[in-house]
Amino acid sequence: MIRKTQLIIAATLVTATLAFAGQAILGGKRVKPIDPVTKKEISKEEASKLETIDLGAGCFWCIEAVLERVKGVRSVESGYMGGKTKNPTYKDISTGTTGHAEIVRVKFDPKILTLDKLLEAFWELHDPTTLNQQGADVGTQYRSAIFYHDDKQKNIAENSKKKKDKSGKFDSPIVTEITKVSTYYPAEDYHQDFFENNKTYGYCRAVIWPKLAKLGMLKEE
Repeated sequence: MIRKTQLIIAATLVTATLAFAGQAILGGKRVKPIDPVTKKEISKEEASKLETIDLGAGCFWCIEAVLERVKGVRSVESGYMGGKTKNPTYKDISTGTTGHAEIVRVKFDPKILTLDKLLEAFWELHDPTTLNQQGADVGTQYRSAIFYHDDKQKNIAENSKKKKDKSGKFDSPIVTEITKVSTYYPAEDYHQDFFENNKTYGYCRAVIWPKLAKLGMLKEE
């Protein structure tokens, strides 16, 4: 967490002249699930047709910002999973001692976006070969992880991982854990849609904007 704070401070100084439109760090309460494009509540009928997967790929602010821009994704919510502490807070998670990973719960339309295609985006948005680390974010809470909801998802995830490992895309072996879904805890309200609500924040300017640019996802910004 100290490294993240140092990065934020440094980024704020280096990028002080950048002028991105943004809102204050308020993060008000929202109704869920919300369509990331229309920002409207998804009906129960529509929600019942969506598939859910939980993914960890470092700081959930980054994962959420990227996956909300993938066609077929209907809802992305930041949260915690994989630990032993009940009802953990962000402060608890940040110690790296609870066992939880920062993850996003993704609801997507399988008729538009298959899980295999979604995982292609997952591999692209982070480095799955670094154990418990993404860039300057270090700790078990930042580990790369796929939490599957059924055997079908498990098989797809394992095959996707093997395929990506053999592709030669990465110089080192993928260390992403593939684990059965466990108790999910939504993150605090101010973490939800963090990038959308805080585009001028130092961490967003130093990490998320460049990531979106690299992935070609700034067309609507």
